[in-house]
Amino acid sequence: MIDCIIDALIDTLILLPYLLITFLVLEFIEHKISKKNMNLLEKSKKLGPIYGGLLGGLPQCGFSAISSNLYSSGVITMGTLIAVFLATSDEMLAIMISHNVDIVFILSVIGIKVIVGIVVGFIVDLIYRKKTNTNIHHLCEEDHCHCDEHNIFVSSLLHCIKIALFILIANIIINLIIFYIGEDTFKNMLMNGNIITYFVSSLIGLIPNCASSIIITELYLSGLISLGILFAGLLTGSGIGILLLFKNNKNLKENIIILSIIYFIGVLIGILVDVLI
Repeated sequence: MIDCIIDALIDTLILLPYLLITFLVLEFIEHKISKKNMNLLEKSKKLGPIYGGLLGGLPQCGFSAISSNLYSSGVITMGTLIAVFLATSDEMLAIMISHNVDIVFILSVIGIKVIVGIVVGFIVDLIYRKKTNTNIHHLCEEDHCHCDEHNIFVSSLLHCIKIALFILIANIIINLIIFYIGEDTFKNMLMNGNIITYFVSSLIGLIPNCASSIIITELYLSGLISLGILFAGLLTGSGIGILLLFKNNKNLKENIIILSIIYFIGVLIGILVDVLI
């Protein structure tokens, strides 16, 4: 057990410089384009799923939360919101970059999530048409990002430390599981046609915390789950967006519909990826 913890600590420390550089870049991007993102979504509700999918695919925290507020205020459609949720990658990009994953593979994962988000978003808007009155005056009051409280470096450092702790815990768990159960046994449990695993992965992705995407991505990079199971979890991982949706949108039925669509799309795409690839 001590060896597992030491190995996990070493692996995490090696990743720290990559994580800090990555989050410095992401914080800079987020501070520069967040207002433009909001304006784009407000301009055209009919093309909203395209904007939502593309902007949701950008590696920035908090946009799913902003989108929940926009939907609750009638600024964007349900399809646009779902496009954002499905395209959002949360911490997946930072983890893969820190592991030196091939950039082509990273862009492919993001691209598939964006396409799925756009397609599903348009289908939802065709089926579910709701007239809304726009009211954006309370959006800032509902934003829980708090990015303006710190400069870019401090925000990046705090985010880096937080993610590093999650990675450390995930690495310890993975190392202990591999040690006690055995790598081959664990792989057989998750990768040999157990359809329940796709449902479990999508359920974990729905947890309103970046830990879910970190754990799922770390498991995939460790070779413990399949590509389809990775997609099943990443497609449903929208950070705190779902949590804020239930907090801000008073229509519980709508919230459940949105949650159900995201969940089952994650399961379906996950299964299709493993069948077709």
